[in-house]
Amino acid sequence: MTLIKSISGIRGTIGGNAGDALTPIDIVKFTAAYCTRLKDIYPGRRCKVVVGRDARLSGTMVRNIVCGTLLSCGVDVVDAGAASTPTTEMAVILEKADGGIILTASHNPRQWNALKLLNERGEFLTAEDGAKLLETAEKEDFEFVDVDKLGKLTLKDFTMAHIEAVLADSLVDVPAIRNAGFKVVLDAINSVGGPTMPLLLEKLGVECIKLNCEPTGDFAHNPEPLPANLTDLSNLVKESGADLGISVDPDVDRLAFICQDGTPFGEEYTLVSVASYVLENKKGPTVSNMSSTRALKDVTAQAGQEYYPAAVGEVNVTTKMHQVGAVIGGEGNGGVIYPALHHGRDAYMGVALFLSNLAHKGLKMTELRDSYPQYFISKNRIEVSDSALVENILAKVAEKFSDFKPLTIDGVKVDFEDEKSWFQLRKSNTEPIIRLYCEAPSRTLAEDLASRIMKAVNDIINA
Repeated sequence: MTLIKSISGIRGTIGGNAGDALTPIDIVKFTAAYCTRLKDIYPGRRCKVVVGRDARLSGTMVRNIVCGTLLSCGVDVVDAGAASTPTTEMAVILEKADGGIILTASHNPRQWNALKLLNERGEFLTAEDGAKLLETAEKEDFEFVDVDKLGKLTLKDFTMAHIEAVLADSLVDVPAIRNAGFKVVLDAINSVGGPTMPLLLEKLGVECIKLNCEPTGDFAHNPEPLPANLTDLSNLVKESGADLGISVDPDVDRLAFICQDGTPFGEEYTLVSVASYVLENKKGPTVSNMSSTRALKDVTAQAGQEYYPAAVGEVNVTTKMHQVGAVIGGEGNGGVIYPALHHGRDAYMGVALFLSNLAHKGLKMTELRDSYPQYFISKNRIEVSDSALVENILAKVAEKFSDFKPLTIDGVKVDFEDEKSWFQLRKSNTEPIIRLYCEAPSRTLAEDLASRIMKAVNDIINA
């Protein structure tokens, strides 16, 4: 597996050779490049960086290398310890730090880890800043300081400060949640959400049954919060008579729910439900990436507000949210971004807002799910023997559907307004394939649209 360098950070497997894994040498190189970029941005300043990590098995090892490298570059370190991605992002803001590094491979399996790099706002680096950092890393133009100028290390836990900030938000209705008397099952995939999410639920007066909440880093199942990986959670929700199930990924930035009958609420509908509640109380635009469900656009229009699409990637979503002044945004993978707190996917905030909505509506989970516009997404991949052909294919598809004014900010997306359906073709950043997403009001219509587009692409390939 090749080391992956993108707007989502530097990630790879632990164990292997340089170039095809995330090695200690890579960790030093990219951390030192990050320090160099900080010094370019803040010349003459003694910079401060927050470091947090999830509970995966390699976390302590990677943390030691990252912190040591930062100190050797003369950067002060605030070590947040085992902390979620949103908590580390909040810590950058609370500490008024110059940046942050999160050590997590998010939903990737246990053998993976990554460096997720933040700016002074606790947000991911832009594509431009990321490209400059990669260039610095390749040149290995680093400067390590002498012993009298080494950085200083401080240990600090930000979990409760983050939770208190969530509880203090005006849209989090703690009394309503307490009065609802919710019982939930939490699957925290043996990572940092295990000890921290129950702290929030306790403050909200929610009874919590814990599943996979020991932060061993030895994940009990595939950590991506998809229905196929959540069968134990679904079963325990039904057996315990819980009102709902909550699943978070290893770094607690993605969030999925299970209904009271054990069926998935739908990862795509996490953001839809939270957004509908926010829009009932706060007017303004919404944003999601272009691969997310159309249902967000629908509930935004119902509230008399404007929806804006963004390219795939959290930093692209947050950039668009800043531009339009969005009141809520995120991604269909269960990522909720509530800018009143911070511009980052945050499962703690997502849970608090979702439970506030559920308490206000007084509905069962299945009833709440059925109250939203219903869509189905078909996700497919098209193998392309020559990656150089991909741009040509995308251009020809855009030309073929030019009457529908396709969006081309991230591959090609065509919206069939009358049919309430859309498709998106986008190239993979890591493989010679094209990803195809199709959504329609029924599974059959979505799959029929996918077949139609795949045939059009294959005709172009074989022409």
